[in-house]
Amino acid sequence: MIQTNSITDLADAAVNGLALLTCGLGERSAPAFCETKHARTARIMIVDDEMINIEIVKAYLEEEGFTNFLTTTDSSTAIEKVTTQKPDILLLDINMPHISGLEILELMRSKKDLKMIPAIVLTASNDPDVKLKALRLGASDFLAKPVDPSELMLRVQNVLAVKAYQDHLADYSEQLEKQVMIRTQELVLSRQEAIHCLARAGEYRDDDTGHHVTRVGRYSRVIAVELGYDANDLDLLEQAAQLHDVGKIGIPDAILHKPGKLDPQEFDLMRSHCTIGRKIINPLTEEESIRLQSHASVGMQIMGSTNSPVLKLASVIAASHHEKWDGSGYPLGISGDDIPLEGRIVAVADVFDALSSARPYKKAFSIEKCLEILKEGRGSHFDADVLDAFLRRFDEILAIHDEYLDPDSE
Repeated sequence: MIQTNSITDLADAAVNGLALLTCGLGERSAPAFCETKHARTARIMIVDDEMINIEIVKAYLEEEGFTNFLTTTDSSTAIEKVTTQKPDILLLDINMPHISGLEILELMRSKKDLKMIPAIVLTASNDPDVKLKALRLGASDFLAKPVDPSELMLRVQNVLAVKAYQDHLADYSEQLEKQVMIRTQELVLSRQEAIHCLARAGEYRDDDTGHHVTRVGRYSRVIAVELGYDANDLDLLEQAAQLHDVGKIGIPDAILHKPGKLDPQEFDLMRSHCTIGRKIINPLTEEESIRLQSHASVGMQIMGSTNSPVLKLASVIAASHHEKWDGSGYPLGISGDDIPLEGRIVAVADVFDALSSARPYKKAFSIEKCLEILKEGRGSHFDADVLDAFLRRFDEILAIHDEYLDPDSE
């Protein structure tokens, strides 16, 4: 007769209850359910070096309706068969020539695609160390030879119930992961659309195509690639760069559309779009604004008052993309490395786009003229390293320029 202990009996009871709960069977027993579900579908692999033992076990299972079997007396082929056939359960002898049952268990548990296949050990050994080692290697249960058919059915059905539950969880997890991925993609697209709409709101009166913000974002990405930006940060920079001029929402049409040169008062008002943009993206208290203008380094405080990575970066860019390398820019007049790198990148992208596009006060400059002006600003207006990165990738920049060409710039 089979050898059992109280722990195994408790495990049986737990598995039975689990099957009832997960399958919603009411008063039907877990074994009856498993018999119905698995009799025609469960693939049972039997590994034993004695064919008579295989035939006995197989006959017991066939009486209960199981029909799908995979058997072998050559233990050296077991792992290959398990790998290719993926049985639902493995009935495994321990003492076999070539490779033992324990070695098979060890090999299975070392392989990701096999470790979840349950195994019931069929053994004539009473050695407790063998049982302990088999448990450590992941054996699901034990049956003593000669096998009792009733106990065999209970063990197989219980193990298959757990396997069915594990498969259900795996399938559910996979479906959930797919749903999360789809939902995440939808949220990312929604965020990108919202950012682009906000960016276009600032440009619409000045550029009704919205291509300016798209081009500046794309140019900034190309520059960042050349500077060795981490791939995960490129999307963030491209989106944030599109918000660089959102502060133009607060600039009167008369100034935005003025065909001639702005007078000093008008120019001061135009320059305020940097501060307006920062406040739109990431509002500060009055006290924080005073501290911000009192010292350039305080400007970095704008990075800490929002939880959105895109808006944090957009706030930095909005406040710094008109700063100049030599300190003659605005609104803070900071210079060199004190200007955030993202602001220096967008400065090059924005100036190139402004030069190469038509504006109310000028026609689009030729590409040659644009490059000449940019190179003149190397080391004074622009960070030399950033400008050089832009120039090294100019073929890509020009392709983006042509792809999003404004009608008036043709």
